[in-house]
Amino acid sequence: MRGARAARGFTILELMITVAVVGILAAIALPAYHGYLQRAARAEAKAALLENAGFLERNFSESYRYHQDSNGHDLVLPVPSVPRDGGAPMYTITLDSAATGTSTFRIVAAPVAGSAATQDACGSLTLNQLGQKGVSGASRPASECWQR
Repeated sequence: MRGARAARGFTILELMITVAVVGILAAIALPAYHGYLQRAARAEAKAALLENAGFLERNFSESYRYHQDSNGHDLVLPVPSVPRDGGAPMYTITLDSAATGTSTFRIVAAPVAGSAATQDACGSLTLNQLGQKGVSGASRPASECWQR
């Protein structure tokens, strides 16, 4: 039996190198994945703001006011949160109560506490009746947040 080779396993050094490589890959991949989640949620929030603005404009053409329908009832936005697929909300979308004039509106998409969107440098996204796109609580300019 001198010619038969004994089965060998992995050495501790090989296992340590493998763990180190996996750790380095995870350290690179996880921040990139979180950045992707933030950008995807922001893109969906922007789309929801534009859809809600279209809804408000259609209502305005019928009732000549943004915050109430033609019967005088307060409006409920058709897209109140993002994502729309029923997952954990990342942004809540509200009609800003400070802009209560009949001919003005301001819609705000605010990050939900505890979601990945709270770490986004763009903060809350805003849109008004003039189509002006803005941000609040952001460390980036509005033009950069609305382009990416």
